[in-house]
Amino acid sequence: MPIDQRPDPDQLLAELKAEEARAQRGRLKVFFGANAGVGKTYAMLVQARAQAAQGVDVVAGLVETHGRLETQAMLDGLPALPRRAMPHQGRTLSEFDLDAALARAPGLLLVDELAHSNVAGSRHPKRWQDIDELLAAGIDVYTTVNVQHLESLNDVVGQLTGVRVRETVPDHVFDAADDVVLVDLPPDELLGRLAEGKVYLAEAASRAREHFFRKSNLIALRELALRRTAERVDAERRASGSATAEGRVMVVLPYAEQPDRLVRHAARLAGRLKTDWFAVLVESPRLSRDAAMRARLFAALKFAESLGAETATLPGRDVAATIAVYAGEHEVSTVIIGETPRRWLSGLRSGLAERVLAQAPGLAIQSIRVNAPERAWWPPVDLGRRSGGMLAAAIGCGISSALLVPLSKVVELPNVVMLYLVSVLLVSVRFGRTAGATSALLSVAAFDFFFVPPQLSFNVSDTQYLLTFIVMLGVALTISQLSARLRFQADAATRRERRTAALYELSQALAAALTHEQVVEIALAQLAPRVDADVGLALPSREEVLSHVGGAPVDLAVADWVFRHGQPAGRGTGTLPASSAYYLPLAAPVRVRGVLALTPRGDWQPGPEHERFLSTCAAQIALALERVHFVEVAQEALVSMQGEQLRNNLLSTISHDLRTPLTVLHGLASTLASQPLAEVSQSLAVQLVDETRRMNELVANLLDMARLQSGEVRLRRDWQSVEEVFGATLRAMGQRLAAHRVVLAVPADLPLVEFDAVLIERVLVNLLDNAAKYTPAGSTITLAARAEPASLLLLVSDTGPGLPTGQEEALFAKFSRGTAEGSIGGVGLGLALCRAIVHAHGGTISAASVNAKTNDEAVGAMFTIRLPRRPPPALPNADPDFFASPPEAA
Repeated sequence: MPIDQRPDPDQLLAELKAEEARAQRGRLKVFFGANAGVGKTYAMLVQARAQAAQGVDVVAGLVETHGRLETQAMLDGLPALPRRAMPHQGRTLSEFDLDAALARAPGLLLVDELAHSNVAGSRHPKRWQDIDELLAAGIDVYTTVNVQHLESLNDVVGQLTGVRVRETVPDHVFDAADDVVLVDLPPDELLGRLAEGKVYLAEAASRAREHFFRKSNLIALRELALRRTAERVDAERRASGSATAEGRVMVVLPYAEQPDRLVRHAARLAGRLKTDWFAVLVESPRLSRDAAMRARLFAALKFAESLGAETATLPGRDVAATIAVYAGEHEVSTVIIGETPRRWLSGLRSGLAERVLAQAPGLAIQSIRVNAPERAWWPPVDLGRRSGGMLAAAIGCGISSALLVPLSKVVELPNVVMLYLVSVLLVSVRFGRTAGATSALLSVAAFDFFFVPPQLSFNVSDTQYLLTFIVMLGVALTISQLSARLRFQADAATRRERRTAALYELSQALAAALTHEQVVEIALAQLAPRVDADVGLALPSREEVLSHVGGAPVDLAVADWVFRHGQPAGRGTGTLPASSAYYLPLAAPVRVRGVLALTPRGDWQPGPEHERFLSTCAAQIALALERVHFVEVAQEALVSMQGEQLRNNLLSTISHDLRTPLTVLHGLASTLASQPLAEVSQSLAVQLVDETRRMNELVANLLDMARLQSGEVRLRRDWQSVEEVFGATLRAMGQRLAAHRVVLAVPADLPLVEFDAVLIERVLVNLLDNAAKYTPAGSTITLAARAEPASLLLLVSDTGPGLPTGQEEALFAKFSRGTAEGSIGGVGLGLALCRAIVHAHGGTISAASVNAKTNDEAVGAMFTIRLPRRPPPALPNADPDFFASPPEAA
């Protein structure tokens, strides 16, 4: 395959991780209808009972029956979670208990009314967020929702029915559902159910019939539900799994009363095209002057994010050029622009859509009429700041007049005009557009009063001065506008430069950190002066328990949720918004490394740029913590490797130096024991032979372990008979197994297996010796083997006291023993050597305690060796009847 056509390994890894996350995530089924009363809850309960009949653990988390008897009958018999009592405005309301559902962790949970708003003080403001957390925990959920609750259709439903629904759910939650079941009912039948009291009680039904349940509304809502379901089915049919760059959509948020309307339109269009979409806001001086408009547009950006958009705040002097450049960089093909009604002065220039199309002729432009905001030209501003600017304009004009009046005889009128324009420029740069315009008007008035004949009056004797006034006023106003715009751009550039400098200083300081304590100290010192908030940090211990490590106090309950889920929470978010602090996860590439807590000192209304700055700072801190963690891991690994190498060298040296004298000593002891000696001397000689033999085996184990660790051992694989290896092992262990009952279980049809017989015999000897040491005399030791399709199993089991609980894997570590120092000898190398030999064969070895059938007490231990095997080769020219039966005796 050509190099440029090979798949990106990072992309493949990301896809594998995403598939694994999807596999672990619960499944969501939505029962979707056009209106209340169509039978969504009933249909949900029917399918839930069917699942329960198949053995699924079904629990009713929260099901609203609304007094309907047939729905209540379907709910009877299903286990239900108790509701949580929540205080609200002097009353106690019952709400869905999310923590109880997570603790219960059923196979299937029923949670009615997806778009429901939770009581203030709940973990999440919306029920769909509760359901998302349940799905993340691997719990399957059934839920219900009506078409009027879908966020992208909220304005359409309002226009069709005249009723604005307040409880909504983002479309991405609906689109991400694994299954959507449409529950439909004709309008006439629904009205009949309403009249019979099967939808609402009598009084509520009467109000509903007069307002929302008019037949025209029901028909319109039914059409929307059918169309939305058809769009989902069509999207599933055409789904290719990824967005197409050619179909990307971008909406430009307008300075209008309802920018959300354009956001919903863009969401619907992107949903139909199954593509990515963007919501952008172009900054301008007008945005900085109007706090209400700024808050409205920032809220629209957050709203677009909740619907799945990628958002951006763009600086730019030319709005059209900024939009065209961004669209080209992100391969956008359709741009949605909101146009306000043209004013008499704005008619002199082309609209924004026309200017964007002139900059990028290939774009498809959708221009939508929006309402201009009230007092768009004179938005409310800080009165103190406005009065200060007005006063500065008056003082500047007064000073200019006081300086110029004495010089009126020597200074020509054009120069007087220039000096007044300088005053206008200075006031505009310092105090903005309004003060600049005021200074321009005052300067024209002062010029007329003090310098234009007749002086000290506003009468004009020569009409040519009228042109001078008009030009002077136009130039002054233009100067004030341009200087104010430049001031805004300079302020915006200064803010961005400060944020960039802050990020640079933070990254530089964190790059020099070598410990977690230094990272915490640097983070607190760098962030605290740059954000209008008190900063705190919480980091996990080795046991994954969060603790406060520095800075402002941290609510560990909120921080733990952020740490476990990797999502922001707290003030200004959709999770635990009642918290006084804003919590950000310190998310590094591998995992979340901690939590950053920001407690605002004043009003907390961060814009998108500020939120991105905080997120970037959190990412920098997380990267530093992860780097320090891996440095510590690398240092520990290096020390461990060096210690291991030193230990192996020491073992090899000692074993080489001891093996020869031990061999001689064992031979001399054996010779001595074979001589006729007195009873006491004979006993001592036999004991000396046993001890020298044990020492010789220990040295052999040390030497073999050192060789295996250094890679010097080469396996001598050959086709072996397991019976022969078992026989050689039992002969070698004959004397040491004399006090035990040995059971041999080998099938008659066990095939030949390819392995190193000497090394496997060493493994079995060590396992049998281990069993003989730790089991009392008279106990049974079983040596068994059996063949599986692709492996050979060798099993050594006993009826002794079993293995230490929880230490089954640790026993295979070098110098690890099953009991503390005592009468049982050994240095803990036997099992480590067994594992090294088995791994060299490509197999595995494991240990476990054997439970008795009558009680739960551990009775004995079992070691299981699994060696890979392949079919043995066929014997050449073999007579198939040769091995059929033994030859007759002669």
